[in-house]
Amino acid sequence: MSDTDQVEDSAAPLIEHLAELRTRLIRAVGAFIVGIVLAFVVAEPILQFLLGPIEATLRDLGDPSPTLQYTSPQEYLFTLFRISMVFGFALAFPVIGFQLWRFVAPGLYRTEKNAFLPFLIASPLMFFLGASFAHFVVTPLAMAFFLGFADVSSIFANLLQGAGTALPEGAAIVPETGEGIRITFFGKVNESLDITLKFIMAFGLCFQLPVLLTLMGKAGLVSAEGLKSVRKYAVVGILVLAALVTPPDVITQGILFVVVYGLYEVSIFLVGRVEKKREAKLREEGLWDEDDDEDEVHTEDRGP
Repeated sequence: MSDTDQVEDSAAPLIEHLAELRTRLIRAVGAFIVGIVLAFVVAEPILQFLLGPIEATLRDLGDPSPTLQYTSPQEYLFTLFRISMVFGFALAFPVIGFQLWRFVAPGLYRTEKNAFLPFLIASPLMFFLGASFAHFVVTPLAMAFFLGFADVSSIFANLLQGAGTALPEGAAIVPETGEGIRITFFGKVNESLDITLKFIMAFGLCFQLPVLLTLMGKAGLVSAEGLKSVRKYAVVGILVLAALVTPPDVITQGILFVVVYGLYEVSIFLVGRVEKKREAKLREEGLWDEDDDEDEVHTEDRGP
């Protein structure tokens, strides 16, 4: 066979793969567009749901009719479109994940398919769990801290001026003290939504940690002992992550650190179980090398 024939034979499978990739991408993008349209239809109820923690906090602070504003004609429309993008992707993810699976599955062995598919299912479930935790636990605490800070600061102002410690009427208002101007909260829709979506995305992605590390453990890229050995570096990394993705308050940063570090420990446990199952299977097949156990023992005896 000539070199030209070999090049043509190798080019044919590549063209087929590119055509397959093009088909999968078109279907995934189509599902994303449909998801955006469906989410836009119910974007207003979704917005009300996402802003629920802010509304509840304002009512607890004494505001009978919480109000948010927008200051440009296109702001509200773009806010609804942002919601449609995020939730449209969530609606389309099953189709996008299926197209991804259909593209990579032909190149996987049966055992690899059995290992990869559960993680494809677990990933959106863990993201939903993290997003729910952010919306129902973290966001209300953050809103109570930020909006309640005006009441706290007003107490100190009253104490300094001998006006007593009575809470001011109204929501998140620093009351008049006879001098200066009255400071009150007039929240913008897009900025308030931005905080909520950041919490949802941050915690949703952080909850992917056990899925990612367990999948890497199945592939042999990480080990339980390796994760334990870098635990102190992981603590520092999680602290930096908490400082970057959350507002500058100790409450939300502390919650994110505790949650992510807990997920890291869970990941170590899951990777350890994966390694034990792999070892048991190899022992049954007679493929396990006993020298591996001895090497591990000697490594533990030598210490770090």
